[in-house]
Amino acid sequence: MHQEPLITKVDSRLNEDDVSAVLDLVGNAAQQDLATPLSEHVLLHLRHGGDQGDRHVRVLRDNEVVGYAHIDLTDEVEGASAELVVAPAHRGSGVGDALIDGLVSQSVDGRLRLWAHGGHAGAARLARSHGFEQVRVLWQMRRSLHAALPVPRLPAGIRLRTFLPGSDEAEWLTVNARAFADLPDQGGWTQADLQRRILEPWFDPSGFLVAVAEDPDGSERMVGFHWTKVHGEHGPTHGHSHGHELIGEVYVVGVLPEYRGSGLGRALVLAGLAHLRSRGLAQAMLYVDAENTTAIRLYEGLGFARWDTDILYRRVT
Repeated sequence: MHQEPLITKVDSRLNEDDVSAVLDLVGNAAQQDLATPLSEHVLLHLRHGGDQGDRHVRVLRDNEVVGYAHIDLTDEVEGASAELVVAPAHRGSGVGDALIDGLVSQSVDGRLRLWAHGGHAGAARLARSHGFEQVRVLWQMRRSLHAALPVPRLPAGIRLRTFLPGSDEAEWLTVNARAFADLPDQGGWTQADLQRRILEPWFDPSGFLVAVAEDPDGSERMVGFHWTKVHGEHGPTHGHSHGHELIGEVYVVGVLPEYRGSGLGRALVLAGLAHLRSRGLAQAMLYVDAENTTAIRLYEGLGFARWDTDILYRRVT
């Protein structure tokens, strides 16, 4: 059967109709694959306009968006970073190849990092066929919230409260930067990065727990946090469901370096899981670097098991 030729378009910004079409594509792929093909970071940039270093690559066939890729050109050290999605009905017809070609054409020096969410065999084949090699693996881990949860045991002098929008932002950014000094993707968050997430429909301050320590003068300072999230209450993309029941996420857990080994991190995780259970959720999930064996041991000790895999590929010229 004759197919219309593919047309590749590259834009620094998309209008409202274009964004809607891409979100429809992402939603359809998520329902088909039971996994959202684009990260939260990319979806936020897509919906809110993104940064100057963003480029949107769309592949069209007969005026229908059948493929989309986002490329971030701002990291001069590691090189451009990209994610892509192909409409389920158009896979195997050259759309993925066209997206990769469009992404490579946008890379300043030919280098390109490509995230594949879900570890699908088709993504691996596409990456290899274009000269990419695997360089990083993230695990998605899950545990039942019906299973027993130990009682959180906080270190002496520390209590938990919920995040206070409008007053906690600056201190939280400082704690986050120190807690993730070796992970710039997380530790480098700015006020704008935080505010984007606070404005998202899923944001719930009651599920954003912060640990505070009391100083001798009676003042309190933030020393750690556990930000939880619920998937499925609000469609990830333009009203589409996730294709699964509501599930909680251990979104970000951070502890100041001087409190590592004190049991605070474990207590924060347990407190967040208890909050998610109180919402009536049946399961919780999280992401962890496959090489972070310390964190994996902690999570396995709390009943989490590996569920899925995200893979980072790199193209080196």
